[in-house]
Formats: sequence, C-alpha cells, structure tokens
Amino acid sequence: MMEQDPLSQLRDIHLPQTGGFWPPAPGWWILFALFVALLVAIALFIHRKRRKNRWLRIARRELNQLARRASPEPPWFARLNTLLKQCARERYPEERPEAMTGSKWADFLLKTSPDEREASRPIVEAMINSSWQPEARVRPEQALTFARSWLEGQKC
Repeated sequence: MMEQDPLSQLRDIHLPQTGGFWPPAPGWWILFALFVALLVAIALFIHRKRRKNRWLRIARRELNQLARRASPEPPWFARLNTLLKQCARERYPEERPEAMTGSKWADFLLKTSPDEREASRPIVEAMINSSWQPEARVRPEQALTFARSWLEGQKC
C-alpha cells in the first residue's frame, strides 16, 4: 500500500485575478452620470445667463459707439435717450418705460440707478431735455458717465 501524505496533495494558494479596468463598477457609472449631469446643468445656466444679458452687451457696444461720436447736439442726446429706453424696456418690461417722458422718465432712471443718486437728477433732467432743446445744458461726457453707471446696475 501506498502511504498517502495529505499535505503533499495541497496546492499553493491562488489569489483571484483582479478585475480589469473595463467595465467599471456600478459606483463609477453613477459617479460619471452625476458628473455629466452637473456639467450639463452648468452649461445650461451659463447659456441662459448669457442669453438673458445679451441686450446688455449690445447696449454697451452701442454706448461705446455713441461715446466715439459724442457731440452736444440734440440728435446725439436723442439717440442716447433711445438707447436707455430700449435697455429699460428689456430690463423692466412690466413698467413700460418706453412710454415715459420728462420727469417720469427721469424719476424712473434715478429709481433704477445702482445707488439712486439724487445728486444725478440735474444731469439726468438736462440729458433728457437736451434731446429736444436747441442747446444742451449738460456735457456729453456727464451724460455718458451716468448712462454707463446706469447700465452697469442693470445686470440680471
């Protein structure tokens, strides 16, 4: 008879093979889906904000063009006033600013100004009146300064 040594029949311990890189575990799939959803949400947010403030970029460009052609003539002040009314209509459609004139329009501009500066009232009133009066009572630079500060306060 053969003597059997039970220890001689044992084999070395074999570790299981490691899983490969692909396919990833379910947790990685969930993490990837959350990451993609976050990227889509950020892209949509940026796109909506840019589309919402498109009028502001156009207004800044037009204001820069007006600044290059600044003159104390009534048509120049009328164009500046028209630009501000177009911007106000985009930003405050429920208040119908395009129909406002005179002191109502000046009050609206001061009310919606970044810090409602009452010190700007003479400049605003002169800017509005200079669009129809033969001589301007305000320098174009002052009107442009107010228009720029008003536009910067209109970001959504």
